[in-house]
Amino acid sequence: MLVDSHCHLNFPELVENIDTIRQSMTEAQVGHALCVSVTLDKFPQVLSLATQFDNFYASVGVHPDYEDIQEPTVEELVNLAKHPKIIAIGETGLDYFRLTGDLEWQRDRFRTHIKAAILANKPLIIHTRSAAEDTLRIMQEEGASRVGGVMHCFTENLEVALAAIEMGFYISFSGIVTFKNATQIKAVAQAVPLNRILVETDSPYLAPIPFRGKTNQPAYVKYVAQEIANLRGISLDTVMSATTENFFTLFKQAKQFN
Repeated sequence: MLVDSHCHLNFPELVENIDTIRQSMTEAQVGHALCVSVTLDKFPQVLSLATQFDNFYASVGVHPDYEDIQEPTVEELVNLAKHPKIIAIGETGLDYFRLTGDLEWQRDRFRTHIKAAILANKPLIIHTRSAAEDTLRIMQEEGASRVGGVMHCFTENLEVALAAIEMGFYISFSGIVTFKNATQIKAVAQAVPLNRILVETDSPYLAPIPFRGKTNQPAYVKYVAQEIANLRGISLDTVMSATTENFFTLFKQAKQFN
């Protein structure tokens, strides 16, 4: 069995076909999926999916890309995280690729999420793009190691991966690892400890080969796992077993629904 550790099933292109998507998951041996929040106004949709289906879980958080929206407070995030199906805080982090200028607001939002995760005692889902140095620094300053979490859709180098692992984080690989030119990510997937790897789709984005350019879905996480197996010279079953165990080790709260 596999777990898609990061997807956005409330997005229109997926939620409108949820029954078909769930059937495809079953056929691909994908038993569980974590539906990740990106804004507070859409959070009820994410929670609804998690409460409707036993094998779906949810997070609460505000993505770093979104400007001029409802800014979360520590208290609000902690309160929303009390629901038993909310197993993580995020998606949060830093993104200096899409946004420029004074991004102190982004760093403040990241700190808010870390504080909330510590108070709620739930792992973090961290997004970092073109901002690895500041991401790791803020994680250290705010004590993110107290709750751990996952570096989602990892695209940085091995040094960054090992620094995150040192703070108790897992490294999650998406369909990008199947892309031919993703040499750095492939090298990280070969090198990091197997007991620190998760797999994800980030659907509806980043569909793996051979579906690149099409709408992604949780069933396709099997192609991510297969690529990691190929890179490491181990069986798909080994990767499936390890990444599923890793998911439930990190997201302990999900075990009660397993």
